Amino acid sequence: MDRISKTVTGGCQCGAVRYRATEMLDNSHLCHCRMCQKAVGNVFAALVAAPNPALTFTRGEPAIFRSSEHVERGFCERCGTPLFYRGNTGRTNLTIGSLDDPSDFPPIAEVGTEARVSWLKPLPDVEDGGQTESAGQEAWAAAIRVTNRQHPDHDTDEWPNG
Repeated sequence: MDRISKTVTGGCQCGAVRYRATEMLDNSHLCHCRMCQKAVGNVFAALVAAPNPALTFTRGEPAIFRSSEHVERGFCERCGTPLFYRGNTGRTNLTIGSLDDPSDFPPIAEVGTEARVSWLKPLPDVEDGGQTESAGQEAWAAAIRVTNRQHPDHDTDEWPNG
């Protein structure tokens, strides 16, 4: 994955949380996995990563939800804007929609396609990254699955353990 020497800025809808990244990775993608769908309240998450040392929050701090033992998701506690997905990979995947100029990062891949909604067709000229558990990621996906804190896709009598 190539590094791009480019400074980007972004933040939440209400402006309580702002960030700056002085370097980006060439990995803009759409993730269709069910966890990302729920995290952003949409049928996919559009993400692009910054190396963790290149990312700083310039106003406020994001609230964190640990969607598993291995993944945290950042959002604005005030307005609810989803801002990022971060694992233990040394990078933070920012939501492309939270960038001040989202047009700078058109998706080059699609991942988590096992959960792509049936009415959404693959993007033309975009690499299909395949299943969430793509080559070399089986252990990572399994670790997330075992510690998943996502509510099931149905009503339950109890929460959060239902």
